[in-house]
Amino acid sequence: MKVLNVSQIREGDAFTIAHEPISSIDLMERAASVCVDWILENYNINKPVSIFAGVGNNGGDALVIARLLSICSYQVSLYVVEYSSNYSPDFKINLERLKNSAINIHFLREDDHKFELLPNSFVIDGIFGSGLSRGITGFVANIIHQINQSRLEVISIDIASGLMADKLNSDKNVSAIYPKHTLSLAFPKMAFFYPENEAMVGQWHLLDIGIHPEFIQNVKQQAYLTEAIDVQLMIKIRSKFAHKGQFGHALLIAGSSDKMGAAILASKAALRTGLGLLTSHIPKSGINIFPIAIPEAMLSLDIDEHSFSQLPDLTAYNAIAIGPGLGTLKASQLAMKLLVQEANMPLVIDADGINILSENKTWLAFLPQGSILTPHPKEFDRLAGNSKTSEERRIKQIELSQKHGLYIVLKGANTSISCPDGQIFINSTGNPGMATAGSGDVLTGMILSLMAQNYSPKESCILGVYLHGLAGDIAAMKLGFESMIASDIVDHISQAYIHLL
Repeated sequence: MKVLNVSQIREGDAFTIAHEPISSIDLMERAASVCVDWILENYNINKPVSIFAGVGNNGGDALVIARLLSICSYQVSLYVVEYSSNYSPDFKINLERLKNSAINIHFLREDDHKFELLPNSFVIDGIFGSGLSRGITGFVANIIHQINQSRLEVISIDIASGLMADKLNSDKNVSAIYPKHTLSLAFPKMAFFYPENEAMVGQWHLLDIGIHPEFIQNVKQQAYLTEAIDVQLMIKIRSKFAHKGQFGHALLIAGSSDKMGAAILASKAALRTGLGLLTSHIPKSGINIFPIAIPEAMLSLDIDEHSFSQLPDLTAYNAIAIGPGLGTLKASQLAMKLLVQEANMPLVIDADGINILSENKTWLAFLPQGSILTPHPKEFDRLAGNSKTSEERRIKQIELSQKHGLYIVLKGANTSISCPDGQIFINSTGNPGMATAGSGDVLTGMILSLMAQNYSPKESCILGVYLHGLAGDIAAMKLGFESMIASDIVDHISQAYIHLL
């Protein structure tokens, strides 16, 4: 699914109006009708509703919603927030259509903006839309503060008033609605994916308002939201006569004497994701536990008892990953440097592998093109420099991918994958239960497995991240967020595949 900026969203509206064809007032009616359908499904008709409408087109949507909900027998109170005397044309038309309705219309102005909300009601926010480009101040900020203080459930139309669609508001004390739900029209907004905006988004729901399919197909954009259909089309269907040799032989370099669990988790995940053969290169001390924990993996034992110090022969493998539980000792750094020099294929680098890169940043220029880094935010900041906001971090992520020809999987809620061409893919699966030790090791094993199965680096990242999140979602439905551990993600990879196939 494409994630568009504000100017592109406006282009989509204009293209639809010109090529469907449909008038702008009728497109507004259609958008509002879709919102009303959602409200009818989720809010009891006996609950009163207070609707706040600005004087732009987002307010026009709110006026149509007020009229349609009144027709459906909701008790509607309408508040026109008159922050300007310049009404948009479609707002004017819809305000005129309300003249003979049973709706109580109140005008809130600088000199008089008092209102009362019924305690058992819900609120619809249509004050400002996605075109907002500066912070909200004055009496409108007071109105927003009172709505938030009411603790009533709020539904924002398209985007919460006060939230900017394309960028973070630099003001830490931003005045914005805190909705329970956001009904996003036609396309998701980049603002939905920044952690700082969580309270100003709530649960967002994408509503199809019938933007012309030709525009959707042809519009060029930087960001995508990965959905099930995207990864379903990637998955390679196995032949009846397939054998293990067709599904790759991967090398995982991982583990140290006190972090052998990371190597085990990554190894299990790799095999569960469809890998044909796996060799795990581990310190000697792992020999007693590893074959018991995962008998399906072959072992390559380091000469060192406790850490990675020796690069094995690479000729047998068609995919290599390094990092989970590795440690950052000097001997491990020297052995990893040799890997970077000798590898003739893209590498998957995670955890301590990234930490080693952070201490040796000149190595980035020598990584094989198409290599994959899978940092969490702190690991990324060590590599690319501290970022004040998640927006700044995402910009650096894209720049680093383009500069060095890398795929960077920046882990977290809505994990993002940046590509060497500047595109970014935002993941739609996953949940807070996955914020647990070892979850990243599992992802490393899954991406390694897909690389060995001859998926491209881009496909391996997108499919691996989506499967990882989906397995976590299936586990969470059974176990709840609080009780999940990384092994639960591994245990549900198979069900994630079944769900998709």
